[in-house]
This record gives sequence, C-alpha cells and structure tokens, in this order.
Amino acid sequence: MSKKVEKVNSLIQRELGSILLKDVEFPQGSLVTITRVETSIDLINARVYISVLPQEGAKRVLEILGKLVFFLQKRINKRLKMRPIPKIRFIEEKETGKAARIESILEDIRNQEG
Repeated sequence: MSKKVEKVNSLIQRELGSILLKDVEFPQGSLVTITRVETSIDLINARVYISVLPQEGAKRVLEILGKLVFFLQKRINKRLKMRPIPKIRFIEEKETGKAARIESILEDIRNQEG
C-alpha cells in the first residue's frame, strides 16, 4: 500500500470519526467505532469498517449509516482538501466481534478455574 493511500485512510478515519461523534445519533447504549479504513489504490472507493457494541445493534447502526451516507460524504468532501474524495461504504467489522467472543470465552474459563 502506498504512503498516499495510508495517509488518506488515516484522514478519512479521523475526520469521519469526528463527524460521527458530533453529528450522528445512534441507538442509546450503542458504542460505534471506526476500526479501519481501506481506500482503493485509485482513491475512488473507501470501505469504512465499524465495530458496534453491543453487537446486536450492528444491523440498526448500519441502517442509520446507510441512510446518512450522502450527508456524511458531503461533510467529508468539505473537510478534506483533495480530489478525488473516495466514495464511502460502511461495513461491519467482523474481526472485532470474534475478538470479543474469544475474550468472553477466556473470561468464562478464568471464572470457572478460580
């Protein structure tokens, strides 16, 4: 991956994270985190991976983000001084859920042992 793409990924993650925190209301009790951004080499598309806790709320959060994607895209376009601005697509981060499940299993084992 080129340095430029890495920089774009970082910029999108930071700016979009800020926008989500300030301007988007998620269901009460939902914690939404951008875990990573993967921008295509041609900078046309960006996959934004999100983690949602509790995980049961992920579908609803993705629906909200899907409805707001044009609003969010417009905000990103204003904040980033570059062309082209990658088109954003939100994807649920599966790896975080796996890690949380493993942590839960390990916690259960620790509790059983002592």
